[in-house]
Amino acid sequence: MKLIFIFLISIFFTNCSFDNKSGIWTNENIDKKKQSDLFKDFKKISLSEKKFNEIIYLDDKFKFKLKKPIKNFKWNDIYYNKNNNLHDFYYQNQNTIEFKSKKISKGEINPFFLIDKNNLITSDHKGNIITFALESGLIDKYNFYKNEYKKVKKKLNIIVEDQVVYVSDNLGYLYAYDYSKSNVIWAKNYKVPFRSNLKIINNKLIASNQNDQLFFFDKKNGQIIKSIPSEETTIKNEFVNNLSLDKTNLFFLNSFGSLYSIDTVSMDIKWFINLNQSFDLNPSNLFLSNQIVNTRNKVVISSNYSTYIIDSKNGNVLSKKNFSSNIRPIILDNYIFFIIKNNLLISMDLDENKILYSYNVDKLIANFLDTKKKQVKFKSFMIMNNEIFIFLENSYIINLKINGELIQLKKLPSKMNSVPINIDGSILFLDKNNKLIAVN
Repeated sequence: MKLIFIFLISIFFTNCSFDNKSGIWTNENIDKKKQSDLFKDFKKISLSEKKFNEIIYLDDKFKFKLKKPIKNFKWNDIYYNKNNNLHDFYYQNQNTIEFKSKKISKGEINPFFLIDKNNLITSDHKGNIITFALESGLIDKYNFYKNEYKKVKKKLNIIVEDQVVYVSDNLGYLYAYDYSKSNVIWAKNYKVPFRSNLKIINNKLIASNQNDQLFFFDKKNGQIIKSIPSEETTIKNEFVNNLSLDKTNLFFLNSFGSLYSIDTVSMDIKWFINLNQSFDLNPSNLFLSNQIVNTRNKVVISSNYSTYIIDSKNGNVLSKKNFSSNIRPIILDNYIFFIIKNNLLISMDLDENKILYSYNVDKLIANFLDTKKKQVKFKSFMIMNNEIFIFLENSYIINLKINGELIQLKKLPSKMNSVPINIDGSILFLDKNNKLIAVN
């Protein structure tokens, strides 16, 4: 009996980490998550390479050339701006709670929220548009829906401009709500559920529905200016059609895996390319991707299996890398930063199409803590103060120099329940109780 007891105790200690008190490893399990050729002109991409899993050390002589971080005061798009790319933000980095609101909603809340003219704007599954005045603390809720939809879970897509919140939903409604006057300007029912983020350019509001149909609406009245059909998949998956803008072009990625470039003035298709790994429609190979990011005449997309850097002028694939990411990358000038699915942090030189470094984040943490390597689960990341800040699902922050050197691990003073944003040198997020937290 003593031998059995000793054996069980030895197994227990063998499998335990000496770092359990820090809590950094509490999310060690990582979530594991079409038809015939409809367009003969599609460029097909072969995806047969072995998955990238290489450690590459940065050249000791290499120096990143970065601009001064900006102080940001608004977040009018759920992906920050028209091209979905983040800036290098200024951050006070004191990790103390500067502000904590009262509960904003009792229901399940949207993981994305906006900041406009010192007001937080978000939504919940009941269909409420919620505005919270940061200065006064006043909360206003508006619900567009009638009693017949009371038991239906609503998925609202929002964007704000000039105090007007534009909303599309999973019921097929599209409307504009002036939150400063608590007034609906216009509302339309297009019957088919919308399934994309929203974009605004000049007088046009842009959205896509679940049938992969793209729409340009007049933002003044919600009337359709133009609709563009694209390939529709018969099997629906979790992918949400994605939109990104540059100065003159819209980039539209649909659930079939096709990327379109569309002139925002003429609304004509300029080029398209298919990035799907297979046209065999079954649940195991449906197309998935993170959000489109574009800058400096380049479009970056990370799909199920590969990451593409595409010439925005003509759709030519400039580079295809055999790694994939669930988190959208960040582009700073000619540098791009990825966190890929096997927990590698990668930096590339976009101009030279060269990987500058590739480090395993789990290994960096283990070395920093002098403990056994396990897996962490990422939520998002930002670049602030010319440094990389990775947010984990368990509300820890990993702080690294821009060269990939880990310099700090810390836990946020409150648990995070939304995608964090940066406003006026502070990190803002909603906690588990749907309270707004500002960490300076």
